[in-house]
Amino acid sequence: MKRTHTVAILGHGVVGRGVCDLITNNQRELVHYLGCEVKIAHILDLRDFPDSPYGELVTHLFDDILLDESVETVIEAMGGSHPAYEYTQAALSAGKNVITSNKEVVANFGDKLVRLAAENGVSYRFEAAVGGGIPVIAPMLSSIRQNRILEVRGILNGTTNYILTKMFTYGDSFESALSDAQALGYAEKNPDADILGTDSARKIAILTALALDMLPSVDEIHTEGITGIRASDVRFAESIGHRIKLLGRCISNGGKPVVCVAPFLIPCESPLASVNGVYNAVEIVAEPLGNVMFYGQGAGAGATASAIVGDMIPIVTGGGYNPIVPGFNRAEHFIRAEFSTFSSRFYIAADERHRDELTVLLEAEPYSEEGGEVVYITKEMTEKEMDALTERFEGELLSKIRFI
Repeated sequence: MKRTHTVAILGHGVVGRGVCDLITNNQRELVHYLGCEVKIAHILDLRDFPDSPYGELVTHLFDDILLDESVETVIEAMGGSHPAYEYTQAALSAGKNVITSNKEVVANFGDKLVRLAAENGVSYRFEAAVGGGIPVIAPMLSSIRQNRILEVRGILNGTTNYILTKMFTYGDSFESALSDAQALGYAEKNPDADILGTDSARKIAILTALALDMLPSVDEIHTEGITGIRASDVRFAESIGHRIKLLGRCISNGGKPVVCVAPFLIPCESPLASVNGVYNAVEIVAEPLGNVMFYGQGAGAGATASAIVGDMIPIVTGGGYNPIVPGFNRAEHFIRAEFSTFSSRFYIAADERHRDELTVLLEAEPYSEEGGEVVYITKEMTEKEMDALTERFEGELLSKIRFI
C-alpha cells in the first residue's frame, strides 16, 4: 500500500469536526480511492476539546503544523479572512497543499493564492467554497470549459432560500421566516451576510473566475438581499406563476461581463424555481452544451466535508498544479461600469396615488390594483433607466424585482 497521506485541519467547528468524522469513519473508502490511508496529525483551534475523540490532536500553535514536514495537506475550515489568509499563504509557501471551504478567502485572495500554489508546485483547491457538497467547480474545469459559457446563475445561499420557501409555502412574513431559520440553526444570530446577499456575492465571484477567467472584486458586484421582499410580492409572484429567488448571476454579455446578486422572479417551470429549503443549485448556460444544473445540499457538516475530502483525491492520486491556473485572474474594473447597461423587465409596486404618473412614465396600464397599491410589469428597462425612475419617486416605490 502507498504511504499514508498526512493532513492538518485548521478549525474544529462544524465543518472541521465533519472532516474529522468523514476521514475517520470512511477510511475504508479513502483507501480504496486514494490507495493510501489518511492520517490527521494536528487540529488547530483556540479551544480545547477534552471530551472529543480528536481532543489529543488539538494544538493552539500554527507553527506545529507549519514546521511538521510530514503534513502534506492543510485543510482550512476556519472561516473569515484573517488569519485564514495568512495561514494559507504560509502553508503554500512551505510546499503544503491547501484545501478550503472558505469562500471569503477565495473570493478576496484566490488569485494570489492560486499563483502562490503554482509557484510552489502544490495545489490550492476550494470545491467546498461554492455549493457545499455539490460538485460544481471540478465539472466546470474538466467537463464544461471547452464550451463557450454564456451565463452562470444559481441559488447560492441556503439560508435565504429557506426563508423564501417559508414565505411562499406557508405565507410567513420575512421576519417570521428569519426567526424560524435562526431557531433551526440555518441562520446566524447576525444573519447579514446571508440576507443582504454578501455570501452569494462571494460565491458568484468565484464562479465568474472559473467561467470567464476573471475574478471580480466582491465590493464591485451589484448586491441586493431579500430584506425588502413583502408578503404581497410573494402573492403577486404566485398569481402569475412565478417564484422569487435570490440569484447570483454572471452573464458573459458579449465579453463584457455583468455580475450581480439580487432577487429575481423566475417562472415556475424553470428548474431553479423548484429548488426549495436549504438546498442550492447552480445552472450553467453554454454553447453548444445548452443548460445544465447542479443541485444539492449547500451547507452542513457532512456535505461540506464531502467536498473537502473530495478535493484530496486529485492531490493524492494526480498531484501537480491546480488546474485553475492560469485563468484565475483578478479583474478590477469591469462590473460596476457594465451593470448600468443590464436590462430586464421589472415588477413594480407603488402606492395608488402614483398611478397616473407611473402609467405615463412606463407607457403601460397597471397590471393590478389592490389594497391601496398599484402593480406594473414593465417593458425591458436598463438599470440606468430604473435608477432614474426610483430617484424620481424618492424611494417611494414599495417593491421592484427583476424578471429573469
